[in-house]
Amino acid sequence: MEPTQRRRWRRRSCSPLVSAFLRDPGSGRVYKRGKLIGKGAFSRCYKLTDMSTSAVFALKVVPRGGGGAGRLHPRGKVEREIALHSRLRHRNIVAFHGHFADHDHVYMVLEYCSRQSLAHVLEARRTLTEPEVRYYLRGLVSGLRYLHQRRIVHRDLKLSNFFLNKNMEVKIGDLGLATRVGPGGRCHRVLCGTPNFLAPEVVSRNGHSCQSDIWALGCIMYTVLTGVPPFVAAPLSEMYQNIRAGHYPEPAHLSPNARRLIARLLAPNPAERPSLDHLLQDDFFTQGFTPDRLPPHSCHSPPIFTIPQPLSRLFRKVGRLLLTQCRPPCPFTPREASDPGEGGLDPDSMEAGSEASLSVRGVLSPEDPIHLLAQGTLRSGPAGPGGSPRQEVEAAIRNLRLCLDSGPLAMQEPPGEQWPVLWAPKWVDYSSKYGFGYQLSDGGSAGWHPPGPVPHRGERGLLTPAQPAGPGLCLLRFLVSEQASLLLFSDGTVQVSCSQDQPQFVLSDGGKELVLTIWKQGQPGTSYPLGVLQSHGCIPATRQHLRHAIRMLQSI
Repeated sequence: MEPTQRRRWRRRSCSPLVSAFLRDPGSGRVYKRGKLIGKGAFSRCYKLTDMSTSAVFALKVVPRGGGGAGRLHPRGKVEREIALHSRLRHRNIVAFHGHFADHDHVYMVLEYCSRQSLAHVLEARRTLTEPEVRYYLRGLVSGLRYLHQRRIVHRDLKLSNFFLNKNMEVKIGDLGLATRVGPGGRCHRVLCGTPNFLAPEVVSRNGHSCQSDIWALGCIMYTVLTGVPPFVAAPLSEMYQNIRAGHYPEPAHLSPNARRLIARLLAPNPAERPSLDHLLQDDFFTQGFTPDRLPPHSCHSPPIFTIPQPLSRLFRKVGRLLLTQCRPPCPFTPREASDPGEGGLDPDSMEAGSEASLSVRGVLSPEDPIHLLAQGTLRSGPAGPGGSPRQEVEAAIRNLRLCLDSGPLAMQEPPGEQWPVLWAPKWVDYSSKYGFGYQLSDGGSAGWHPPGPVPHRGERGLLTPAQPAGPGLCLLRFLVSEQASLLLFSDGTVQVSCSQDQPQFVLSDGGKELVLTIWKQGQPGTSYPLGVLQSHGCIPATRQHLRHAIRMLQSI
C-alpha cells in the first residue's frame, strides 16, 4: 500500500462515516441525515429531518473516543455536555431535543438555526451597526443570565457559537466546554476556550468564573463593531500579556458609549466588570435605539432603521372612527380647552378607559407597527416638572425588559400571589377639553391632568376632583395605540390595559423586587414577583403584551 493511500485509510478509520439514515433506539424515530452545516475540533453538525413528521433539527455528531481525544476530550466530556444541556430550556439557548448513540458515534438532536451563526454574519458584513449589536447583546445577556443562575459557565463564548433561527433570534450553543462552578465561584484551573477571548484570570490559570464569560462578551462586542478581535498577536505569549494588562487598540471611530462599555467589560480585574443586569442599564443600551427584531437580509447587508410615519389624514380619520374619545397625537395647550357646551362629546357619556375605549381593539400582533392615537406628558413627579421624562421612560423600558427576559418560555401560568397594588382600573382621555382623568384602585383617589375646568361626576361613577391623585402618586404619561393603552405613574408603575376580553397588566415596585400583576376578566388580580418569573418564565400571551408595552414606550 502506498504511503498516501495508507494515510487516507488511517483518517477514515479515525472518523467513521455517519449513516445517511439514523434510528433512535429509545424513541424508535428514524432520521435522515442531510448536509454538513458546521464542524468543530471534536464534532460535526448536520441538518437532520425526522422521517415521520418532516421536522428539521440539527444533529451534533461526536465520535466515540475519536481523534483528538487526548486533549480536553476525556471519555466523560460528552456525557457531561448532555447532562448539562438536556436540562436547559430558554429561548436564547439552542434547544436540546434528545440524544442517542451507536457503536461509532454519540448523536445530539438540537434545534435547527437556519440563519447559521454570527460568525457567518460578520464574515459577510465585516462590521455590524450599534443598534444590531444592542439587539444581539440583549439576547445573549438573557441566555447567559439563565446559565449563570444555574451556576453554569460556558467557557467558550464566541461568534461561531451564537446561532440565529429563521426569526433572527440569537441562541447560545455548543456547551461542550460548559461546566458548573465550584463553591468558590470558580472552575478547575484549566486553560480552555478560544485564545483571543480568554479572560486575564484564565490566562493566569486562576480558573474560569461567571465574570470570565462577561469578559468574552466585551471581546465579542469589540469584534462585531470593529471587525477584528481586541487581542490579536503572535506569539501567544505577547497576546496573553496584553490580555492580562487589558491593553487593546482604542476603537476611536465608535461612539463614546460603546467605547466606555467595552472598557468596562474588558476590565482586567473581574470585580470591576459589570454584572449582566447592570450591563443592560449601561448608557450604551439606555441612550441608544434597540430594534425589536432584525430583518433576515441583515445577515448579508446593513438594515435600514426607520420609524414608520403615520398615514396622515386617512389614519387620523380611521382613528377618530375607532376611538372617538382619542384625538390625533398633538401636545396639549391651554388654548385647546373648551366648555362642555361647545362641539364634541359630553364627558358624562364617556366610559372608563378599561370599559369603552379599549373594547374595539383587536388582539395584539407583534408584526403590526405601533401607531399612537393619543399621548400626553403630564408631570415629571409629584413635586413638579423637575425630573427628566426621558429617564422615566427608559427606566420603565428596563423594568419591562427584566420581566420579558426572565426565565424560560412557560406553557402555563407560574404560581401567583395576592399583593396590594395601586393602579387605575378606570380612566378617560378627554385631553382636548379637560385633560386625562383617572381613578385609582383605592376608590377615593383620582385626578385630572392638566388641572383646569373639570366636568361633573360621570354616569359611570368616575370621580373628578381638580387636584392630582395625592402626594405619593401621579400620572406622568399616557399612551394609546389601536391595541392597548399604557399609563406610566410617578413611582415607576407601568399599567397596560387591553380590550375587555384581554388581561390587564401592572408592573410595580414590590419593595424588594418588581412585581407583575395580571387581572383577567371576572377574576381578582394575581401577582408574580420577578424571582418567580425568573424561575418559571412567562406564558407567550404575557410576553406578547410586555413586548407591545416596550414598543409603545419606544415609539415616543
